[in-house]
Amino acid sequence: MKKLMLLAVSAMLMNAQLRKANPAEVGLDAARLERASGLLEAEIREGRIGAASLIVVRNGGIALHRGYGKLSPKADAPAVNPDTIFLLASITKPVTITALMMLAERGLVSIEDPAHLYLPELQHKQIKVRHLMSHISGLPDMLPRNTELRRAHAPLSDFVKETMSTPLLYPTGTDFKYQSMGTLLSGEIVERVTKMRLRDFEQKEIFGPLGMKSSALGMGGRKIEDTAWCQGGGDPADVARFGANSPYWRDMGHPWGGMHSTTRDLAVLLQTFLNGGEYAGHRLLSPKTVARMITDQNGSLDKPWGLGWGLANSPVWAYFGDICSRKTFGHSGATGTVAWADPESKLVCVILTTRPSGEDEGRLLRLVSNSVAGSVVK
Repeated sequence: MKKLMLLAVSAMLMNAQLRKANPAEVGLDAARLERASGLLEAEIREGRIGAASLIVVRNGGIALHRGYGKLSPKADAPAVNPDTIFLLASITKPVTITALMMLAERGLVSIEDPAHLYLPELQHKQIKVRHLMSHISGLPDMLPRNTELRRAHAPLSDFVKETMSTPLLYPTGTDFKYQSMGTLLSGEIVERVTKMRLRDFEQKEIFGPLGMKSSALGMGGRKIEDTAWCQGGGDPADVARFGANSPYWRDMGHPWGGMHSTTRDLAVLLQTFLNGGEYAGHRLLSPKTVARMITDQNGSLDKPWGLGWGLANSPVWAYFGDICSRKTFGHSGATGTVAWADPESKLVCVILTTRPSGEDEGRLLRLVSNSVAGSVVK
């Protein structure tokens, strides 16, 4: 009887919404958590980062949730709050793949199918749908004419059209190279099968049901000035025309990097995966689908990757830090973001900043992640 009661309580916690918790209640050391927060505070204080937000969740309990800095460089810019919206960049990718896997569960797509069954214009007949989701299709990260297309404010359909015939970098399935264009075609499959815009499908089937009220692919009708302002340089004319803060790029809804969200909303998504695909009584995915998405799909290539999600044991992935377990999954974004979950410790961490992660090769995100993972004491 006692065992049955424990199982029932465990199931209730699994399906409950995120809740506020004292760090000690969920086995975290408060002082160690403050170290993680202090790292971000120092970056803000020294002027290296304009805005940041951090959430730490364990066993569904929110032990820390804070915002840092200001929304923009303007002197009168509002302060960042814990639920400030950021441009996620590549954290968008696993959300796109989640949408595609939902269609697989509904019997509308098979990931073992050749992708050209859904995209007849695709010239590379050997590419299977699953190759698009774990970065082994041979497609490039960005198109050769990426800058020209962006400078011309080309619609997303132009990116899709050029990807259909762009040369492969290597024979499909023989190597790994991070590829945004594979995610682009994954999103295109969702649109063609559902006959809905990807942003609308995600709102209806993912964000709405999970209560991710501050998430959208594209701007979701919001104003750029109400979100965190992305840092980064380059040619001023190009930055203004198609940079990370331009209306064109912010609302394009590109499946590989165009999502906006908050630390809390992303924590909900990660908690859903830790729960085996269920959150607050809503079943998003089956446990078997979740298991496949967060485990290595690249076999003998020695380049581990899930379906959409990056893995901590991948030699090309370092943003989760050095302390979390090898079962950790998540993703980072070039705008200075990372979101990860550790199934062993039941720990969720989301760090959103506005400084491009390439400026320090992700070191700050790793250091903060280490401090968060090191706060687990029981």
